[in-house]
Amino acid sequence: MAELPAALGAAIDALMEGRQRGDLHARAGRISHAYRAGATSTGVVREAGDALAYAVSRLPATYAAVRHVLDRLVERCPDFAPASGLDVGAGPGTASWAMAEAFPTLSALTQVDCNRAFLDLARTLAADAVSTALRQPVQRLADLVGKAPLPQSDLVVLGYALAELAQPSQGEVVERLWAATAGALVIVEPGTPAGYQRILAARDVLIGLQAKILAPCPHQAPCPLVAPDWCHFAVRLSRSRDHMAAKAATLGYEDEKFSYLVAVRPALFKEANAGRILDRPETSKIAVAAKLCGTDGTVAVALVPRRQKPAYAAARRLRWGDELRLGRNAAEADASPEPDASPDCLD
Repeated sequence: MAELPAALGAAIDALMEGRQRGDLHARAGRISHAYRAGATSTGVVREAGDALAYAVSRLPATYAAVRHVLDRLVERCPDFAPASGLDVGAGPGTASWAMAEAFPTLSALTQVDCNRAFLDLARTLAADAVSTALRQPVQRLADLVGKAPLPQSDLVVLGYALAELAQPSQGEVVERLWAATAGALVIVEPGTPAGYQRILAARDVLIGLQAKILAPCPHQAPCPLVAPDWCHFAVRLSRSRDHMAAKAATLGYEDEKFSYLVAVRPALFKEANAGRILDRPETSKIAVAAKLCGTDGTVAVALVPRRQKPAYAAARRLRWGDELRLGRNAAEADASPEPDASPDCLD
């Protein structure tokens, strides 16, 4: 269960003190409705109260997804120790917190957003953060499609922002981000078919720029999934009381679905030696079955039989989005093509 950093949760709670919950929750509902209708943050978040409503209702899920993706980057590149970070489409600094938590080496941070209310809130929320980079970021009030060069940074994150750009400009923005990337570029989008298509388009652009795809793909080949299937993952996060009220929710947790991409410079790249699990594994008394995107660029069903006890025990602990190392944690597992070569027949 993903949790917000204690300092971030406390900062949001402090800002909520003395506020009319009804007004804030109404703002959150309006923002959510507008986003679903395709509106951008500039037109929806117009003042400090709107920004805070967003932080209460939407920030936790965005943080959980970005932090999950950054943890995947740590898994694949355990020696990566970025000193500088660039949070593009920063909003209230959500990805900035995830970057600082995942990489304590971060000493300099630039936040770029076209919404002053968001940037002001980002600075307020980080006033008591442990990370100096979080407390003292360089903030740029700028449109993502602007022509001004972005600062070279070891780690660049674009979280839930491509959807706010017109389709023709998305590729140009990805090119600008890659030009600013000294080490790793992370892009996270909603885990919808449309979000996946934006990730796929960004992947094509980056491969064309000689970037190396580190995750989730364990290969550089075209995506093997066939519509209506799409590549996405999920993370579960706990909800605070205000979070539940803002979303009119009855459950104390939320499952955030997202699609993502991690691209790195060749110096950071390591060939994958494990496939990526693309759905919740199914465990029976006979075997663990996992839909697997393999290092060879194909999708297959990996079966880890119960008779292979160590491998079966290890496979039972694996989750959606994890790597499955056939020949290591599942030494004798069988991998077979999906029936009719169609991934969606597993869903």
